[in-house]
Order: sequence, then structure tokens, then C-alpha cells
Amino acid sequence: MRVLINSKISQEHLGKIHAGFPTVEVLNTTDPQEALSLIQEAEVLVTWWSNFSEEYLQSPSLRWVHTLSSGVDGLLLPPIVEGRIILSNSSGIHGIPISEHVFAMMLSFSRGLYHFGKNQSHNLWQRDVQLSELRGKTLGVIGLGKIGQEIARLGNAFGMRVLAVKRNPGQPPENVNRVVSMEGMEMVLKESDYLVLTVPLTPETNNLIGTKQLELMNTAILINVARGEVVDEGALITALQQGAIAGAGLDVFETEPLDSESSLWQLDNCIITPHCAALSPQYMARAIDLFCRNLEAYIQGETLPTLVDPGRGY
Repeated sequence: MRVLINSKISQEHLGKIHAGFPTVEVLNTTDPQEALSLIQEAEVLVTWWSNFSEEYLQSPSLRWVHTLSSGVDGLLLPPIVEGRIILSNSSGIHGIPISEHVFAMMLSFSRGLYHFGKNQSHNLWQRDVQLSELRGKTLGVIGLGKIGQEIARLGNAFGMRVLAVKRNPGQPPENVNRVVSMEGMEMVLKESDYLVLTVPLTPETNNLIGTKQLELMNTAILINVARGEVVDEGALITALQQGAIAGAGLDVFETEPLDSESSLWQLDNCIITPHCAALSPQYMARAIDLFCRNLEAYIQGETLPTLVDPGRGY
């Protein structure tokens, strides 16, 4: 069996795959043209969405694509949707860095760090920033996967009331006070002081948060670590400019990189980070461990631990 990894990977991580699967031939290149040649005889492709090309799916030998990211938007193409090639992702490894990133944004708003940072850049000693606490506030989490659950855990540790929206809610999991279906999202929008988006991008979640939803949020703060397309960016800019919501912490955008002319850059109530919430020195170690678990299942003919359902989009 040949596995092609068309991404930068350390010798340490390549060695881990070799040690666990000595009969598997692992090919590695970051050159797109070389990858297009090597894929013709590879059974497995390990890739990032940013390194992926639709041409790879035309390989006669390709049977499985594994993405090193959690999101699979851009990979749900006919050969995968029709089941000719299976798809797995790296869901479950992002909870720690993304949840810490979310709380860094929340604390920056709560304790005024964003404003104090601007003051410091101008040598200004000013105490006119209104400060608050997270304890006692309501945290709304839309999307209760592994990332959403870790955000809920931290919210509970900070003494927050945690509400969540989940496609199939069931009983509230640990650290969540109440969980509702998508039909109950309006209640979560109205009651949240901080609203965090962690849903995958699907037809159902595209533009999930628009003008109507932002109006329901009153003076809440929106944090988006999902995908930019989950939010109507134009409506968000208007809501921030008019003070319809208190602020936004954004790690993802409709178009990336964010256009230097975007009004978001100039807003005092908006924190912008460049789609980096998941980054961590431990990321690739976790990602390769997860790939090896999937590879073991694939070889054994078992269901892959992070197999993507193309119908659901995650």
C-alpha cells in the first residue's frame, strides 16, 4: 500500500508512521506537480484543504483521502459524495487550542485587554474602559462537537451558565446547563452574553447568523472559530458599526486572507486573528496519531474512527 502525504511533515512524524506500519510505503512531497504524478499509484492521500486539488481524485488507485484539518468543505466532490473514495478528517484534536483561543478573546473583551493594548501602543495611561467578569454570564455554544464540549467545560470552570445548540440534542452533556436543537437557537441567541460558533460549514449552516439572528443577540459578543461563511459578514459589519451587538472575535472570514480594505479592520469592537485558533506545537503530533488510528482501522477493514459522512458534511 502506498500513502502520499502532500504536505510538510517532519522526519519524526514520518518515522512514527513507518514504525507502526512497516509494510506501508509513505511518499512525501510538497510540490504540486510531483504530487499529481505520485498520486497515480497511491491508495491513500493525506492532505490539507489548502494543498488539495480536485485532480487528485482522478487517480485510478486512490481509495481514501484523509485531511489533516477538521473541516471538509471543498473536499465534498463527486467521487467522495458518490462513495467511490472515502473521506476522513482530523476532528477531535482541536479542542484544547481552539477553546483556549476562544477564552483569550472572551477575556480580552471582559477585562479590556484589547483596548489597553491599543492604549499601550500610544503610551496612554487610561482607565476609562468598562471591565466585567465572565462569572455569572451566559455562554452560548452553537455546535457541540469535541471543540464545543471543551469550550463548555471551560465556561463551566469560569462559573458561566452554558447553553448549547446541537443538531440532535438529547440530554445535556456534562458542563452544559441546557441543550436545544437548531429550532431552539433563538432562545440561545437572546440569552447569551457570549455566543461561540463551532459548527461545520454545511448547506444548513451557511449564513446561519444573519441580520435577524444578530438583532436577537442584543448586546452579546460573537466569537466565530467555525467558518467565515457561517456568518453573513456584511450583516455583521453593520451590526458592529451600529452597536447592535457589543463585539466580535473573528478567526475565520468569508474570504481569506481578509481583504485589507475590509471595514472589520477599523472597528474598535472587533478582534481579528488570521485563522490560527487551532495552531499549536502539538498539532501535528495529535494529527499523525489520529491518522495512524484511522490507518489501522483501514487496514483491518473496520470503520474509520473519523470517517466523514458526505451527506451530513462532517
